[in-house]
Amino acid sequence: MFSHVMIGTNDLDKAKNFYDAVLGALGIAPAVVDGHRIFYFSPTGILSISVPINGEPATAANGGTIGFACGSPAQADAWHAAGVANGGSTCEDPPGVREGGMGKMYLAYLRDPDGNKLCALHRMG
Repeated sequence: MFSHVMIGTNDLDKAKNFYDAVLGALGIAPAVVDGHRIFYFSPTGILSISVPINGEPATAANGGTIGFACGSPAQADAWHAAGVANGGSTCEDPPGVREGGMGKMYLAYLRDPDGNKLCALHRMG
């Protein structure tokens, strides 16, 4: 459905350090730098982080969350730990199992250094 997702940052170096770590925990190679943007490539799409081209500060989406698929609860925990160790902050409940209308899932939530809300998700059998 999606070709890419792009979010803003106010500090490209800090964002690269954070996303290299959390996406590295998911097996994604470090960012490709293109001037005021960085790109992460996966078999299912592209994540880009950019300094806003209009010169205004980047702000986090209120109510927005970007979800990353994980192969196991252990991978979600590694993702979360990498994020906290590299300038992110934990949010929501601690990483763990949640049950709801979408079934049983293991979820871990973070905010990146710019305040964007992220989620690592593993769908459980």
